[in-house]
Amino acid sequence: MEGRRIGTSGIWRKLDVLRAVAFVTYKEWSAYRTHSMVSIFVGPVYFAVQYYIWTAVYGAGAGGAINGMELNDMIRYFGVSAMIGYIVMDFADWNLSMLVRTGRFLSFALRPVNHRFFAMSQKVGHRVLGFIVEFIPCLCIFIFIFRIDMRPARPGWLAVSVVLAFLMNFNINYCLGLFSFWIVQSHGIRMVYALVDSVFSGMLIPLVFFPKPFQVIQLFLPFQYTSYVPASVFLGRYSLGGMDLSIPAIVGCQAAAVLVMYLLSEIMYRAAMKRFTAVGA
Repeated sequence: MEGRRIGTSGIWRKLDVLRAVAFVTYKEWSAYRTHSMVSIFVGPVYFAVQYYIWTAVYGAGAGGAINGMELNDMIRYFGVSAMIGYIVMDFADWNLSMLVRTGRFLSFALRPVNHRFFAMSQKVGHRVLGFIVEFIPCLCIFIFIFRIDMRPARPGWLAVSVVLAFLMNFNINYCLGLFSFWIVQSHGIRMVYALVDSVFSGMLIPLVFFPKPFQVIQLFLPFQYTSYVPASVFLGRYSLGGMDLSIPAIVGCQAAAVLVMYLLSEIMYRAAMKRFTAVGA
């Protein structure tokens, strides 16, 4: 019983830390909310480009459905992809790289709070602000100006999938930032990942439009879980590599992928801390 109480109190302490760091981050970035509000235009512009491209494609004789997606599905897919981008956006890789490069990570290494948990708490606060000043205005633009039906087919499962996408994107980016402990400047790695992710996450084009061998490869990579999977959950159906999975099944796969990425980040974090302390910083 005593061990259970200690474990429970530890969880509550972590939640207190998360809430405190998230609140401070929210207040800090609120001072620069006009900077955040500029990105309100990114989503609609991205969507408008996709809208005119795919309207032209479907209107040029393609008609009907392409790879199982009709024009209305395609428009809603890119609408929700833009919205998901506002929620899962992350800067952990850049921030960690900057801390290591400037030597400021030492102050975090001396704190009793795991830096990865601290960084995730920062992300929560930053994205709460993003939800208010970016997500909600953009959602209104899509609904009232573009007249897009933004009602999800499975609201509950979509909420779970978006949270998992949030965690997946954070853990991936944090792993990228951890490379700074070995190569100091990880900018090149982050640039390559940004390029690959923009293609294979499904942000630029639904993954079902890739050749089947590439689709099969995607089943074993983390990219689809940050955008394509939650967008598919929004539409109410998932298909990739010739596999049609139910929404609960694909969300379960997403949860498993997040767990694997979390364990990988834990391994890399411990290895990085050993290297960091070994340098004598």
